[in-house]
Formats: sequence, C-alpha cells, structure tokens
Amino acid sequence: MTGWTWEHEGYDPADAPLRESLCTLGNGYFATRGALPECSADEVHYPGTYAAGIYDRLTSEVAGRHVENEDMVNLPNWLPLRFRLPGGTWLGPDAATVLDHGETLHLSSGLLERRTRYGLGAQRALLVRQERFVHMADPHLAGLRTEFTAEGFSGTLEVEAALDGDVTNSGVPRYRDLDGRHLTHVLTGTTAADTVWLRCRTRTSDIRIALAARLTSPAPVTNRHDRPRALQTTRLELAAGRPVTVDKVVALHTSRDPAISDPLHAAVDRVVRAGGFDELLPAHLTAWDQLWRRAELDVPGEAGRILRLHLFHVLQTLSPHTADLDVGVPARGLHGEAYRGHVFWDELFVLPYLNLHFPEVSRALLHHRHRRLERARTAAGDAGRSGAMYPWQSGSDGREEAQQLHLNPRSGRWLPDHSHLQHHVGSAIAYNVWQYCESSGDQEFLHTKGAEMLLQISRFWAGSATFDDRLGRYRITGVVGPDEYHDAYPDATEPGLDDNAYTNVTAAWVLARTLDVLRSLPEPRRRELDRRTGLDAAELEEWEEISRTLHVPFHHGVISQFEGYGELAELDWRGYRHRYGDIRRLDRLLEAEGDSVNRYQASKQADVLMLGYLFSPAELQALFRRLGMSLDERTWRRTVDHYLHRTSHGSTLSGLVHGWVLARARRADAWKFCQEALQADIADIQGGTTGEGIHLGAMAGTLDLVQRGLTGLETRGGALWLDPVPLPELSSYGFTLRYRGHWGVRLRLEHGLLEIAVPSSGRAPIEVHLPDRTVRLNPGETDRPALPE
Repeated sequence: MTGWTWEHEGYDPADAPLRESLCTLGNGYFATRGALPECSADEVHYPGTYAAGIYDRLTSEVAGRHVENEDMVNLPNWLPLRFRLPGGTWLGPDAATVLDHGETLHLSSGLLERRTRYGLGAQRALLVRQERFVHMADPHLAGLRTEFTAEGFSGTLEVEAALDGDVTNSGVPRYRDLDGRHLTHVLTGTTAADTVWLRCRTRTSDIRIALAARLTSPAPVTNRHDRPRALQTTRLELAAGRPVTVDKVVALHTSRDPAISDPLHAAVDRVVRAGGFDELLPAHLTAWDQLWRRAELDVPGEAGRILRLHLFHVLQTLSPHTADLDVGVPARGLHGEAYRGHVFWDELFVLPYLNLHFPEVSRALLHHRHRRLERARTAAGDAGRSGAMYPWQSGSDGREEAQQLHLNPRSGRWLPDHSHLQHHVGSAIAYNVWQYCESSGDQEFLHTKGAEMLLQISRFWAGSATFDDRLGRYRITGVVGPDEYHDAYPDATEPGLDDNAYTNVTAAWVLARTLDVLRSLPEPRRRELDRRTGLDAAELEEWEEISRTLHVPFHHGVISQFEGYGELAELDWRGYRHRYGDIRRLDRLLEAEGDSVNRYQASKQADVLMLGYLFSPAELQALFRRLGMSLDERTWRRTVDHYLHRTSHGSTLSGLVHGWVLARARRADAWKFCQEALQADIADIQGGTTGEGIHLGAMAGTLDLVQRGLTGLETRGGALWLDPVPLPELSSYGFTLRYRGHWGVRLRLEHGLLEIAVPSSGRAPIEVHLPDRTVRLNPGETDRPALPE
C-alpha cells in the first residue's frame, strides 16, 4: 500500500468477496463490484452492479409465512469479458493455472487495475492486464480496457464480451431462500457492427433499465444474441511479447433518469457519442481531482491511508451526482446486497461529514426524507400516533421495510424481528436537518422543508409521551434503542422497552430545537405553517413541558440504558470470550444456547454513549439541566466506564462511538477503539460481512472522527467552535472545509498548534471560538492560535 493505492497480491478464492467489495467502483449514480470480468456469479465471485434508488418488491415464502421484501436490484452485468485459446476452455482463476495475480485500486483516479498471468503449459503463458473505470464526470458511462500479451507462443485468442441479463439478487447467502429474480422482459439487440444493447424491467416497480456496449478491437467484432445475453466476439492474433488491446465502453440508463424519453434510446445514443477509452479518461480524472480537492484530508501514516480509502468509498456512493437524484443513504453503500440496500439511520454518521464538503449532497439527502414525510405521517396515523413516524428501514417510497423475521445462522432458526420499534430514526433526521442548516447557513431550507420535518417529528414524540403521576414526568414506552440487542423485557409477551435513555434525551432535544426554529420563523411563514398543520399555542406549551420533563432513568449513579436495565443479570463476559473467542454477535450465541440477551446487561453498541457522540460535553450537560437533572463530568465518566465493560461491539459503529467518546473521557483508551473503527472493513472484523457491502456509516464516521471528534469542531450560532483533543497517536493532521459559502477553509493541527486559513473571497468573516478566546478571520487571512495545555 501507498498513500494513494490499495494493492491486493496473489489470488485466494477465500478473499474474493472482501476484495470485490473494497475494489468497487462507482460515481454516486451506479457502482460495480470489483469482480474479475471473466468470472460469473458463484459461491466465490459476485459481479453486482447497483444504481442508486433502484428497488423492487417481491414476496417469498419463509418458514411457512409469506414475507415481502424490497431489494436494491442487482442490474444486468456489464462486465463480462472472457477469453480462451481456440477449442480450449475459458480461462479463469478458478479453472486455470494462475502464475501471478495482482490488483491495484488507484484512489486518486478512480481506476481499478489488474494483472494476471495464466499458465498454458509448455512454458506458455497469457498475460492479462486490465483497467476499469465507472466514469465520475459522466455518471452513465463505464469503461474496461483489456490488454493481452502472449508469452512463449503466438496464435489466436478468442474473446467474448457480453451484457448479461441473467442475474439475480443472490449475493448474501442468508437471503437465498427469498425470491431474488427481479428482472423480467429481457431483450437484446444490435445497433452497429460494434455496438449491442440490452433492456429489461423490474418485476413490480416496473423500472425500465437499458445498457448499451461498444467493443473496440483490432479484429472484426461479431454480434450475436443468446437471450438474456448480448454477446460480442472477436478473434485476436497474438504475437509473442506484443500486447493487443480490446476496449469496452458501456452506457447505463433507467426510466428514473431526468431529461430522457426512453432509457434504451438514451443508452444507445450515449455510448455511440462517447469517445474511446483514452478520450473518456481525462474528464474522469479531472472529476476525481476536483473531488479530492474539495475533500482534502491530510493524515499521516497508516491511519491516513485507511481514511483515504474510506473517503473514496463515501464519494463513490454519495457524489455530487447524488444531488440530482431522489435517493437516501444505503447503509452498505452501492457495494453489495446486505440489508437489501435499505436506508437506515446511517445518515446520522454520514451527513455531518458531507455538510462541510458537499452541502448540496446533504440537502438532496434531506429532500429525500422530506418527500417521504407524508408517508411517515401515514405510518404514524396507522399506528394511532400523531406527527411523522419515519421507518427504521426504507427503500423506494418510505414505507417500513424492516424484516418481520431474521435468521440466526448459528441456530438455523427464523426469529421475530422487532427492529421497526427503533423510532429514534426520526431524531436522527431532525439532528441532520439542524446540523446541515448550521453548517451551510441554509435558512431557506430550515424555514421550509426543514421546519416541516422538525414539526412533524416533534409532534410524533409529544404524542408518544405519556405522563406518569408517580414520577411526575413524561415517559416514552414500547421502543427499541440503537443497541438492538434488547428488544423486550425478560419473559415479556410483548416487545419494546420503556424510557430508553438515548431515545428520550434525543426526543427532548428535537422538541427544544423545533421550538427554537418556530420562534425564529418570519411571521408570514409562521402563519402559513400554523394554518397548514393546525399548530396552536397549546400544543407548543405541551412540547415545552415535555422537553423539560422526559424521564431519563439512572441506576447506581450511571445513566440507565432503559428503565429496569440495572435489574438485569450480569453476564459472564470472561466465560463467553473463553468459550467462543469472538462474541460480537452475542445475541446469536445466546439464542443458539436457548438463552436471550434480553436477560443481561450486555449491549451490541452502547446507545447511552451515543449521546456523547452527538453532543459536546457542554451541550449534553445543558440538555440534562433542561430536563431538571445534573450530569457532571464525574457521572458521565462513570457511565462511560459502566458500558465500556458491558458492550460486545457487534456493530461497526460501536468502536467509532467509543473512540469518539473516550477521546475526551479516557484518552489513553481511545486509540484502541479508533483503530477498530478504521480496521472494521479492511480487516472484515465481523467475519464475512464486508464482502456483502462496506459499512458506509462507519467509514464516514471515521472521517468525521478526525474532522469533528478530535477537533471538537461544532457549527453553532453562525460560528465555528473548536476544542481539540489531540491523541498521541494522531496529533498532526489537516483538512479543508466548505463553510457557509467559504470554499476551502483549511484547518491544521500540528503538535499543539492550530492553523486556520480562510481563502480569499467576497464572503463575510468567519468567527472561530476556542476554549480561551475568540478569533475573527477575514477572507484571505491565516491565524495560528496556540492551544491551551
């Protein structure tokens, strides 16, 4: 590895799924996994292609029940390009002798390079070199260049390229009992001697999909159609030691694209008009160069290399092209089929990073949520609630897509899934609205769509809260928190927990922020909103009261994860680690033993500590004061210690949150968890999950750990606030920000010295609050304030 490349040496089938995920190429519109073009989907390889926002819904019979699932659709495979000697078998890494193999992912240019030497016997070999891109300037194009070199022989090589419509969603083994055949009406055709096309549609969502491919070869190209494949063949005459090149350029369109009349016509027209591989490359490289400039990140050492890889995958999933689409944040990127491509709360970990580099993308992602506000209101009404109840999992239209059953692969049992009770996703959306508007200064969005979402989410929380005369406080009951292990009380017949601390504190925050926004609205807009929503003074008074009296349980001087948590049994952590080694999925281990994690003080991820992730120490203390409670530093440290020893880290987000919180609470222990967050995907620490798609929230969260966590960076009250906590292992780093119209604000921390540079422009000065002073920087100025010890 170097700072800008990620290299994989040798061929090992066991590593293929992980490598294919980490070598995915995309541009925010679509992405293709890093499978070798000569490999078909099987138990080892999975050449999936996914377009943002393309979903389809099917019903399957599972465990005697009809289960409906909406999947991000695996689109027709544009990669296939295979080769063989005349009369021989098709060469591939699992069927031929591999003398040498390596792949290099070039982060700076968005290119995937591979080289393979296939042994042909009698001291003969075929060297195959390829370069691939998914075009970052034109989001509908992709290209594949293949160079063949004969070693120790001369002769003919048969090459076959294809567009393959015979694909299914089968990339996740535990989903294979579900119907995964989403494509139908596959047709193929020819438009020119070197160009073929394929069109199809999804079975229930009826989205039309079209691809067109142009093959450029020094020998004649023959087209034929073996439905559902469009095939192109050529016969190359190879001379020993002389490379021969074949290029494949592909265009992809769907009926969801704007400004087209028909996806097939658009795809054919685009591929015909597109230049060759060499002509397309400069614009692609320029687009990547501009992305890296806007997201500049300078972190030394191995941590910097990993962060750059994380940033690369974030940009491939959510690029400026995303700003033109109606899509959400898929939890596993556009890199695989885990979680069926659904949108969860991961934007809570993604948008804070995007806000300060690509605010137009953040705005588009929040528009996606606003377009589904009416669906969320319908869901609340159907549940007998007011306001908007956003789903825990969503796909195309915002309805709840959380599975009804989930498979425990350890026990083989299908179990009820109660994750739809994670209503805290609404608070995550509200948090992102607030953070986006604070960092961008986008008052127009805050006063219109933002205010509408905040109002309806607040209305849901107020309607969910019930007053307890005994406590003299409001309570929220029957929910599941971010921890996910606990979904019911021991031996309870109904799911749900009462007064989850994370849920209640964030609900109080949402109510308070919404009241602030409503007070700040221009009077005409306020009247408009009141009339449209029926908002009145009595409802606002109720919100004020609830925001100050929501119950937050404590036990033994620490914040309880939920009411009754402190009464649960203690787990024999040492015994389970000795017995199983890796206990990240403790819930599955216990269920397979006939036990339940609901009986124990054990967390997948400590959702109480999420409060320290979302809010600075001062903000969190102010929140508890508003609730009429005291949260001093000593209590918070005890709380951190309590959950630190009772968490299995079954989520990739857990190490991130712990590293973030410990950087301020227990600095000596922070780096271990930061390292775990950095390594989560590249080391596949959850044992096989990364091959099904990267963990986008964890990747973006590590970037934000450097950007906001270690710097204490907040965008609040029209100013930047900084309170750095340099870790010994990461005390020097720098990055650029886009803040309220200032492009390229540079921050650099170097061994206790801070440098802030504001680029020249006609914008207003930036106010920066430090722990012991406030500085004001005009455009074109640089300041180097010394940090307090």
